[in-house]
Amino acid sequence: MIKVIIVDDDELCISVIEDMVNQLDDFTCIATFQNALEAYKYLNNKQVDVIFLDVEMPKMGGIELLKNLSNPPLVVMITSHEEFALESYEYNVTDFLKKPAEWPRFIKTIEKIRNQFFDSGAQLVESSDQEQVFIKTDSKLVQLNLSEVLWVEALGNYIRVYTEKDKFTVLSTMKEIESKLPSKDFIRVQRSFIVRIDKVQAIEDNYIIINDKEIHIGKSFKDEFNKRIHFL
Repeated sequence: MIKVIIVDDDELCISVIEDMVNQLDDFTCIATFQNALEAYKYLNNKQVDVIFLDVEMPKMGGIELLKNLSNPPLVVMITSHEEFALESYEYNVTDFLKKPAEWPRFIKTIEKIRNQFFDSGAQLVESSDQEQVFIKTDSKLVQLNLSEVLWVEALGNYIRVYTEKDKFTVLSTMKEIESKLPSKDFIRVQRSFIVRIDKVQAIEDNYIIINDKEIHIGKSFKDEFNKRIHFL
């Protein structure tokens, strides 16, 4: 599921875009903000895939918010003034959506997001070296050190591999990815998550904490997880 937030000081615009997003099977709106400062705080603590971001807002506008994000998710700029489009594209935004948002144009934006999000059908390629794998994107192979992986999350027919600095969306199933990761280093903790054991910072009740993210341990996976971790 592609996680979306909407940042706009116009409550009506938020309502319209939120309704459109939530009518899509593979998208969900997880938060809305009428203040860019609040959105900035949220983005520093939560995993977000796409921001629908208004250019003009009091105190901090959309461009200013982008300037302050070190690793922004995909961005769709929204505004009633087309002259802002050129400047916003300088920040590598995915698309520009003019108010009021209408379905035909919105769907084009969604297709652009899907194309970028799913990385043109990226694949994980097995390597003879147990410490590296390659992410195959178009005609390119990008090497990924498994020691940098924090966790893997299922996204329907895709999986997303998270490191401290990057995230890669790969065409694969959890079963396939599990077979390609060394079992001595990785363990599945629920249907949708595989974690690297030595990246676990803490365990609280039925949750693992990795890089300040809480991941729930599934009931059917808990016994195996407890066997694999070392207690003093």
